[in-house]
Amino acid sequence: MSERIIPLVDHRHSAIAVPTPVAPRPPTGVLTDGLGRPLRDLRISVTDRCNFRCSYCMPKEVFDKDYPYLPHQALLSFEEITRVARQFVAHGVQKIRLTGGEPLLRKNIEILIGQLAELRTVEGEPLDITLTTNGSLLERKAASLKAAGLQRVTVSLDGLDDAVFRTMNDVDFPVADVLRGIEAARAAGLGPIKVNMVVKRGTNEHEIVPMARHFRHSGVVLRFIEYMDVGATNGWRMDEVVPSAEVVRLLQAEWPLVPLEAAAPGETAQRWGYARPDGSWDQEAGEIGVISSVTQAFCSDCNRARLSTEGKLYLCLFGTQGHDLKPLVRGNATDEQLAGAIAAIWQGRMDRYSELRASLPPDVAARSGRRIEMSYIGG
Repeated sequence: MSERIIPLVDHRHSAIAVPTPVAPRPPTGVLTDGLGRPLRDLRISVTDRCNFRCSYCMPKEVFDKDYPYLPHQALLSFEEITRVARQFVAHGVQKIRLTGGEPLLRKNIEILIGQLAELRTVEGEPLDITLTTNGSLLERKAASLKAAGLQRVTVSLDGLDDAVFRTMNDVDFPVADVLRGIEAARAAGLGPIKVNMVVKRGTNEHEIVPMARHFRHSGVVLRFIEYMDVGATNGWRMDEVVPSAEVVRLLQAEWPLVPLEAAAPGETAQRWGYARPDGSWDQEAGEIGVISSVTQAFCSDCNRARLSTEGKLYLCLFGTQGHDLKPLVRGNATDEQLAGAIAAIWQGRMDRYSELRASLPPDVAARSGRRIEMSYIGG
């Protein structure tokens, strides 16, 4: 087995300067990129901090007590985030997901949620506003998040075995507290709840079936995510990836599954429903999903943009550079000019990293580019 090398490189401050458009065209509600993919989903990171140290995202040997997190003044304010989000909505965005780091660490995040909840799509409909969390603060925050206007939550949970979970979060946080957070979210009406499990070979693949058994018949949608080569600090290796096809085979050995249609265009998860004896979907038993960003690229219909906590726009989860919108936001740019800048960036988008990775040898793919960290850009 090759030696694990974790490069200590900080690429947060590398960005492409965004010129102020001279004569921007007004948004039409439909904006497509260079490959014809529409802009529909905006993911906003509200903090680069997290209280977990999961090895696949924020390994403790890199993100230690001396790690230079972004100062508060560098972060976009809630008003600035809402202003940027409004321009994205004018271009056709229908869904906003708040991410981190751990987004519930951002003080008074309910205020931001309330501001975003007032926005309307070009069709005049409320936005789909959701949030991804590690669940550590969810029990105490669920009711206030719902009251502010949050509709749904996705909770990251990598196993039910307490020892496995404490090892993976690397801060000795108990799994029982996350499970209570999920129950609090359910009680508050933050649903349908999704639970994401990153599967890493040699670490937690034995938790796949217990996790499915626990959430079956619960109304919670459990999704299994292939361990991804996001960032440069997690020491990713292809031999630690458990392909989604293997996950599905494990589950089918326990319960019959039936394939389901995608929930929405650009959906990242392949859906499987628990089947009745006649082969139809048993909706009371529920469903699982698999996100196969390593073994089955879904770049062709990716409709997601990502805004970092300090105002950099990324066009791919595996991006190496962002487009810096903050000078426009904090300068003299009008809303029309900000919207025009966003349009120019998206129209030039040609990103399809996962598709290209599939054509490369694993060792070359692992070294390609110096990608931004997931803890900074959000998942």
